[in-house]
Amino acid sequence: MAEKSAQSFATHVRWDPAFHFFGMPVLLITFIASIVYVVRFPSLMSGWAVVFFAAALLLALKSRLYALRVQDRVIRLEERLRLATLAPEMRARIGELSEPQLIGLRFACDAEAPGLAERALKDKLSRQDIKKSVVGWRADYWRV
Repeated sequence: MAEKSAQSFATHVRWDPAFHFFGMPVLLITFIASIVYVVRFPSLMSGWAVVFFAAALLLALKSRLYALRVQDRVIRLEERLRLATLAPEMRARIGELSEPQLIGLRFACDAEAPGLAERALKDKLSRQDIKKSVVGWRADYWRV
């Protein structure tokens, strides 16, 4: 297995080459080509091809979004449990953190997470603001 490179705010975005650079471009190009074809050669079949490829594109996008949504729910649970363990004194306030805040906190190391969570609550930090504030980056190589 290839060695994992260090993650930071600048390098944590995850690209899936099969999805982002092959599957989606092929579907998008085919959808556009089907629109061009229906304009040049209108028929019931060419119109149906546009509908079919639009559905295929939508299905691919929704499948990706469903996986990300489930993963966000797991991250939310994981971060609530981690914060409850790391900072029992703030257990009552963990529920006040929004889902985006919890997702941003997943990159904070254990020593930094409780303080950053308090700051996120006090200053109403966004997911991006939290990630930018992380000093001790905790890599997440499992993100879909």
